[in-house]
Amino acid sequence: MFGHVEVVLKAAPGVGIVSSMVLQSDDLDEIDYEWLGADNTQVQSNYFGKGQTTTYNRGAFHPDPNNQNAFHTYTVDWTADQIVWQIDGKTFRALTQANAESGQYPQTPMQLKIGVWSGGDPSNAPGTIRESILTKGYVYNALTTNSEWAGGPTNYGGGPYMMQVKSVKAVDYSSGTQYTYGDTSGSWQSIKSAGGTVGSTGSNPDASAAAAAPSITAISNGAPIPFSGTHGDTTSTYTTPDVYPWVPGPTTLQTATTPVTSIPGLPSGWTVNPSGKVVPPSAAPVSETPFYPCSSE
Repeated sequence: MFGHVEVVLKAAPGVGIVSSMVLQSDDLDEIDYEWLGADNTQVQSNYFGKGQTTTYNRGAFHPDPNNQNAFHTYTVDWTADQIVWQIDGKTFRALTQANAESGQYPQTPMQLKIGVWSGGDPSNAPGTIRESILTKGYVYNALTTNSEWAGGPTNYGGGPYMMQVKSVKAVDYSSGTQYTYGDTSGSWQSIKSAGGTVGSTGSNPDASAAAAAPSITAISNGAPIPFSGTHGDTTSTYTTPDVYPWVPGPTTLQTATTPVTSIPGLPSGWTVNPSGKVVPPSAAPVSETPFYPCSSE
């Protein structure tokens, strides 16, 4: 947990299509980039703490011209003190722990999720497909009294809509083989690392980034909930929060191992023991090569 992520990508085009680069934890702390396929000029940054979706006043839009036609490098540098968002090495937003919404600073172990999803699917909530967004001093893409967050309904017949990822780099500021939640506070100090330490800072944080970042002038008041679309993980063994604040139970993330008991092509009756050695059946006959002594004259 805590670290530095760089992803080189092109966002997917298409009305209703949303490209996402998301850092998300088991208890739904989250740091986001999202690109709307209907807009080739901007990117949205956002953050959430513990899946709190009663308000959406933490998202903002930023200039990102030509994001669908050219590769750009998108960076998140995340420590216990601040989060820095950068495009092509230039900081456009910084959030300090002290300035975050109360209880909303992301600070638990994250996974990186990258994908494209249909925000304009008819099954989504109206607030996802159509919502009022104030940006650059006017209502963005105003078609009626409301604008459309995802740009409008997705035209599936116009696909495929492709997001291109050229490279991914990640540096973990912590070490160890697994982590556990030490209590239900949701604070980074409660996280325990097995065989390592939790690093609250790293080699990349820029202490001046917060001062150098431009002010937030565009607020999104209708983004999708932080675990919707491809953000959610239906295969996770963890319980998705349904209340706020969420009280997590004890949990452990570790690498699962499945013992190998057979290998394709082994003769019938042969097995593989726990150490990985191929073992013949105990009743199998053992053949030996005859030995004929030789004498020289």
